[in-house]
Amino acid sequence: MPTPDELREASTRLEQVAVLEEEAEKDLEDAKNLLGDEIALSLSNELSIFSEHELVSKISTEFKLNASQAKKHIESFPKKQMYYGEEVPDIVKTLRKQRRSLKGESRDRMTKNIDAIIDGYSEHITKCVKSIYWLNPYQQPFMKMKFDENDLLKLHSMKEASQRRKVIDSICKYWEAELDLKDTSYGKQYSLLSKEMNLAKREFRKHIKEVSSSSLKKSIKEETREYIVKQVKDNQGISARELHDRMPSKLYDRNSWHSISKMAKSLEVTSVSGRYFSLDSEIKKNVWAYTAAFIDSDGYITMDRNHNPRVGLVATGDRGKAFMTEIHKALGSIGKLHLDQKSPQDTRPVNRLNFYSQSDVTELLTKCLPHFRMKKGNANLLLELIRMKKSYKKAEWYKTRCDEIFKLMKWENHKDHVGFDFAKEGIYVDDISKYQDNCKMSVMDEMENIGGIITKKEFGDTSFKAYYNKVKRILKQTTMDKEDEDIIMSFLDAGMKDEESSEDEMTMISADFAKNKIEEILTKYGKNEKQLFRRENA
Repeated sequence: MPTPDELREASTRLEQVAVLEEEAEKDLEDAKNLLGDEIALSLSNELSIFSEHELVSKISTEFKLNASQAKKHIESFPKKQMYYGEEVPDIVKTLRKQRRSLKGESRDRMTKNIDAIIDGYSEHITKCVKSIYWLNPYQQPFMKMKFDENDLLKLHSMKEASQRRKVIDSICKYWEAELDLKDTSYGKQYSLLSKEMNLAKREFRKHIKEVSSSSLKKSIKEETREYIVKQVKDNQGISARELHDRMPSKLYDRNSWHSISKMAKSLEVTSVSGRYFSLDSEIKKNVWAYTAAFIDSDGYITMDRNHNPRVGLVATGDRGKAFMTEIHKALGSIGKLHLDQKSPQDTRPVNRLNFYSQSDVTELLTKCLPHFRMKKGNANLLLELIRMKKSYKKAEWYKTRCDEIFKLMKWENHKDHVGFDFAKEGIYVDDISKYQDNCKMSVMDEMENIGGIITKKEFGDTSFKAYYNKVKRILKQTTMDKEDEDIIMSFLDAGMKDEESSEDEMTMISADFAKNKIEEILTKYGKNEKQLFRRENA
């Protein structure tokens, strides 16, 4: 049984996670809206008529998006407004018929209701029109054409540039005739212009009729797939039988719970013990922010006594199992899943997503770092540790700093636990600030940026003389800028100084750093360092 303090702590963490999720969702929505506005502005100013394929390529290049992301910005069409299986225009017709039998206040109330429905539907139609981006520059004359919601859907489905040009041509013919008509007095010319306007409208209707209504209808299979995904998102843990029982008659008669379970395998849902779960699409879009929030509340960032990094997420039960499976996929399958583990209290099974390798931990923490609220200190400590383990094991300060990071990690993980015995771990409060100030990140940055002030003992002895002679021969055979040649010679001299220095003597630039810089320059002139040079230890 948890203590009151533990319950309060859990409540606080849940509140923090909720705030983080709201912040992440708002940031994502703001970014999407901003990008969407930019793309919409670009489309509204685009007078050239492109096919959908051409426009997707153009947007992908201009806004640095992949094709599927670009399509989402131009393919969305508002869902048809339906109430109890009826379309809004049919509902309005029915209400108007009923109004005929009413009098007084009842008739006035009905009129207000009808007007409210019409106003709402007008806004919907406006959104539908705006979604047809290639018509945006011609909206003024287009709005004088006769069309309904189904016509707009047909226009939206036109993908080829030739189809779109025909529609726009008929709209422009109407527009030109209308403009000329305004300055024409009633007579023969007026009559001819009116005829042109009517012919343009008929031509417009003809192009719409060429789009088959059947091509807009979804197949039973498509409708079933959409239904399954929506129901799983709205009812986490639903079974195939329950999905089948809830289906409308049109889908119910054409499916069985066996076919549903088979179809679900190809959808973005996870099956756990015959029940289906789905990770929210918004979480997938901002998976690193969500993962950071999850680690803050129900995960851990630590290291073992051998100074190996450890990061993990923990969830219980079938829903937790599904979540771990889905989040593992969303993160690119980094980390290792441990499902259906026995809990210490022998209650619900425990599911974990653990990160052991340095590469996985680095990728996870680097991408989650901007989003951490509670465990940012832990993350920074592990990133420092991994960087040290990769490149600075021979540094004099390596072991000492590893011990300090271990103590700092213990401090970060247990500083809020009343009664934790820090002295047992050799940790004293007065030393914490000293350990924190001793971070080696800036030291490593400096060493990597300028070659570092290092000793041969730290770096390892290298043979540079043979390399020196090879490069000199290449310089004689290669035509290059005098500036590049001078830079190479300066690095050769620096490398030789490091080569000839004593074991513990400090040098400003190491032989290895000199090689790297030389090879960067030689690569510009078509010299492949992998073929020309082999680095050998003395």
